[in-house]
Amino acid sequence: MKQKIRNLILQAAKEAFQKGDLPASQFPCVEIEESKIALHGDFSTNISMVMAATQKMSPRKIAELILKHMHDPDGLLSKIEIAGPGFINFFIKPSFWYPFLREIHETNLAYGATDIGQGEKVLIEFVSANPTGPLHVGHGRGAAVGDSVANILSFCGYDVKREYYINDSGRQINTLGRSVFLRYKELFGQNIEFPQDCYQGDYIVDLAVKIREDLNGDLLSRCEDDAIAYCARFAAENILNGIQADLESFGVHFDQWYCEQSLYDSGKVDQVIENFSKKNIIYKKDGAIWFKTTEYGDEKDRVVVRTNGQTTYFASDIAYHQDKFERGFNRVIDVWGADHHGYIPRMAASIAAAGYHVNQFHVILVQLVNLLRGGEPVAMSTRAGEFVTLENVISEVGSDAARFLFLTRHYDSPLDFDLELAKKKTNDNPVFYVQYVHARIASIAAKGLEKGIQDVSCWNEAAVAMLKEPEEIQLIKNMARYPEIIRQSAEFMEPHRITFYLMNLAASFHAYYNKHRVLTDEYLLTHARLYLVSAVKKVIRNGLTLLGVSAPERM
Repeated sequence: MKQKIRNLILQAAKEAFQKGDLPASQFPCVEIEESKIALHGDFSTNISMVMAATQKMSPRKIAELILKHMHDPDGLLSKIEIAGPGFINFFIKPSFWYPFLREIHETNLAYGATDIGQGEKVLIEFVSANPTGPLHVGHGRGAAVGDSVANILSFCGYDVKREYYINDSGRQINTLGRSVFLRYKELFGQNIEFPQDCYQGDYIVDLAVKIREDLNGDLLSRCEDDAIAYCARFAAENILNGIQADLESFGVHFDQWYCEQSLYDSGKVDQVIENFSKKNIIYKKDGAIWFKTTEYGDEKDRVVVRTNGQTTYFASDIAYHQDKFERGFNRVIDVWGADHHGYIPRMAASIAAAGYHVNQFHVILVQLVNLLRGGEPVAMSTRAGEFVTLENVISEVGSDAARFLFLTRHYDSPLDFDLELAKKKTNDNPVFYVQYVHARIASIAAKGLEKGIQDVSCWNEAAVAMLKEPEEIQLIKNMARYPEIIRQSAEFMEPHRITFYLMNLAASFHAYYNKHRVLTDEYLLTHARLYLVSAVKKVIRNGLTLLGVSAPERM
């Protein structure tokens, strides 16, 4: 509808100012905005204000000239008016909104889909928590964001793969093994002073108990390095299994679990350092090996090999991201915690140095989650091992509520997550508010079936023409916006746009349902209204599906 209005405006403006066949690209940017107040029509444009400077006349005069040359061959408009300093408001005839209902029913699951991706290969890496402890609520938000972005991009024509990067080598794995081994020794009565830099939390003790059950005291007779290595492998494997189980129950499925250690085993880390050396962007200083990231926009050069000969995490990350492109992905998206903001320039530098364009690399930074219970903060300390795990949250509030609430705000903003609110079966709970609309319409359709209206998705022009109430037209307008919301969500990689949209659509439905009966004594009107609300049900289902949230038939 916006495009139709834009075409009418451009044609009128060309005629008014004798621009002939001048292409639209040579004209001022025509902004078409949806009117927020019904009295201002359906759409408005600011073209008159934009053209005022070049045409050297008042915006209102320009608006009058444009309206004088406005043609509406399809009879789309019921009224056009000039408002304020020169805004042009457009009022659409109700009958031109009806075809959107037909489109929703006929395209069904595909309503809102586009092909803007044109098959472009995209890799989204998200969560990728170190296998040194269970997932917490912050990881849950990152999982909801990453998985939803993947769903949305796939729906818009991109060839998307999901990947989890397992940091299964290096210092943190050794620290995990040492933490478990010390707890294991405590189980046999040894007095251990547990270091602050070791991993805290009861899960470390639980892992030590499992090892004791498997091996009894055998580890005590081994050399300490071997014992720690065993504990590290055992603990990392068990923790990773728990992570996989948590994500499965959260509705997140990865196409690949990629091991960091494989980069070393295959020689890819050494190879990338050698390749950069040949390009003269690697140098030695103070016994370490440095990468000239400053030549690619970073604030300082970065170490890739320490003075002790061990490679840094940055070195393996360079190899990993190069491998992503070598596997044929044209676009690489990473979902990181907000504390990794400073890591972006060095990764962008490595991608540029490898010969790829930095625009092919995008990082989504996810801010912290403030966990509340009844409005009061829940005390957490990851350092002390005291935190609410994702498993705890899913167990208490369910996957649907958790995913939806994680997506109620832009991921770049901190999020307050109230456990008590998430459990409420009231309209105060956003996910309940939206899901209940879907369930209520399912109930209405079932009652319609009892009245003999069997196919509520069948187009009946005479029936649909009876949809004249302002709330009915508003519902159709809201649903007509859905494809644009999806396209914007894909372009900006912002799933919260869909969450907001669904809440607004639910509000529009409630406003309609509270004022008008769907099941009436008049057959045609009942058919029309069932056709309308069944379209609402389909749009809500489609939107919830992209967010990874279920659309229940009853609640």
